[in-house]
Amino acid sequence: MRSENTPFVGGPLDGRVLPVLLGLSGHPPKTYEIPVPDGNGGTEVVHVYRRVQAGTTRRLGLHKGWKYEYDPEGEPGGGLKWPWSRPGA
Repeated sequence: MRSENTPFVGGPLDGRVLPVLLGLSGHPPKTYEIPVPDGNGGTEVVHVYRRVQAGTTRRLGLHKGWKYEYDPEGEPGGGLKWPWSRPGA
């Protein structure tokens, strides 16, 4: 599997660059979830990052890559979304 060094912006991983596995299309996943266990044995907290464009080139407007931005109100994804599934199912 290929991976790409992807920067993280905001949240607990602010400023870090981590290798993220790429999918079949050559892009990293749309969301990146980081579960953090509670030290007292309570429920774990899940931090959610959303994939956004890192920038574009000046002359042609080509895509430069991806970065992840922290989504403080983001809800963890529920897995794959199939086109024939009902919303909220």
